[in-house]
Amino acid sequence: MTARPLRADARRNREALLVAAREAFLAGDADAHVEEIARRAGVAVGTLYRHFETREALLEEVYRRRADELCAAPAELLGRHAPDEALRRFLLLLVEHAAESKGMAVALETIMARDSPTFGDARTRMAEALDLLLEAGVAAGTVRGDVSGRTLLRALGGICSMHPTDGWTDEAVRITEILFDGLCVAGVARGAAGRPRSGG
Repeated sequence: MTARPLRADARRNREALLVAAREAFLAGDADAHVEEIARRAGVAVGTLYRHFETREALLEEVYRRRADELCAAPAELLGRHAPDEALRRFLLLLVEHAAESKGMAVALETIMARDSPTFGDARTRMAEALDLLLEAGVAAGTVRGDVSGRTLLRALGGICSMHPTDGWTDEAVRITEILFDGLCVAGVARGAAGRPRSGG
């Protein structure tokens, strides 16, 4: 049976809980209790449990929501930019996602330990999103055709697994730019000398 859609106030409460949880985890409060998250969202603890059976379920939804946002980005980027530039910007979004996930790392350990399919599903969808961008670049003649989204995601995983010291994100962005240059057909996407090399 299809679940009934949430009322407007229930949707607002759910969204407020997700925002509050994400902000708490990103701020390094990995042990934030449900009572504190509910307080930050301006709702009662009972309301939190009506939407999420456990703290882990809430955290999974926070991560899934971010993955959904990322995987929706390629279509939008391709609508606004040339395929090679859309690919570059999406690679940088994935680095940003990795940096954010490192900020949530301790909290995420709880669902990783339960062998949740959330991470595997997210990786599959991210690889598919990269495939979409790579195929568009190949069709435009600006991106090489011998690299798959899965391979590229593995390469990014290596970049983003570096120890998160001061300046880690800047270094990861720089290495990702080098990786992107290696994906481009020689002299095509790298010819725009005035093009900004970072940013969204």
